[in-house]
Amino acid sequence: MTNIVVVGSLNMDLVVRAPHLPIPGETVLGSDFQTIPGGKGANQAVGATRLGANVTMIGCVGNDDFGQALRSNLKKEGIDTTHILTIPDSPTGIAAITLDKDGQNCIVVASGANIKLTPEDVENAFSQIKEMDVVVLQLESPLDAVEAATRLGHERDAKIILNPAPARQLDDSLLALVDVLVPNESETSLLTNLPVDTPSQAESAAQALFDKGVGSVILTLGSRGALVLDGNSSATQLSPHQVHVVDTTAAGDAFVAGLSVGLGEGMSLAEAAKLGNAAGALAITKLGAQPAMPLRVDTENLI
Repeated sequence: MTNIVVVGSLNMDLVVRAPHLPIPGETVLGSDFQTIPGGKGANQAVGATRLGANVTMIGCVGNDDFGQALRSNLKKEGIDTTHILTIPDSPTGIAAITLDKDGQNCIVVASGANIKLTPEDVENAFSQIKEMDVVVLQLESPLDAVEAATRLGHERDAKIILNPAPARQLDDSLLALVDVLVPNESETSLLTNLPVDTPSQAESAAQALFDKGVGSVILTLGSRGALVLDGNSSATQLSPHQVHVVDTTAAGDAFVAGLSVGLGEGMSLAEAAKLGNAAGALAITKLGAQPAMPLRVDTENLI
């Protein structure tokens, strides 16, 4: 069984369904309201464990009901929560999510305790984790903690997978330690200052990332699938699976989870991306983030 360490965010998602997404100044009457476990890091952790990995989560929650619920949910999934810290003076992070009738969303995140994760916390956790094949990271945690995890994982010869979301500029020194970068179109444009509207533009942007030292790039394209570029061969286009869209909230997280598990099991980049592509497709057929993460058998059946 592959061993994956996820360093990242834990949020409680506050989800409202509405007929359409509001424009600035507009009030929209919603229907259903639910609180659903989320946070990019925790979503990817749940996704990876449901696909068959042994997962350890590193992050922070507040000393409140949301924090207790998030920790309990991860334990129920079989994830090692030893290194999830409780921060007494900060609320647990939340994400306010509005879903329209087509499953599209708009999201506002209040980070709360997530921003309290320190490099020292990461170093302490890594010193106690005996085995790690893959380290999975996002950008909802403080950048210095992400940098520490990247460096320490690299020193342990683990594969480093970075999902650079939400989008922000990153130093080349960090990117040079990343084995697989998984940005979407807007994140790619921010990192490279290049357009990615066509396959050729996407390949040019990926080349710019290779020039910064990134090992491989998988550009997720939403309804257009994904573009896999390893720097050594021509790009591979993954077509999207045709599924009924209910909620797109955690599609990217499911993709990263599948990719991480595949690489940890020794799959090629293209094969691991296929696992991620199928997991992402299945995730959008159910409501919510963590509840929508698919099982391995269902993902392989879709492939």
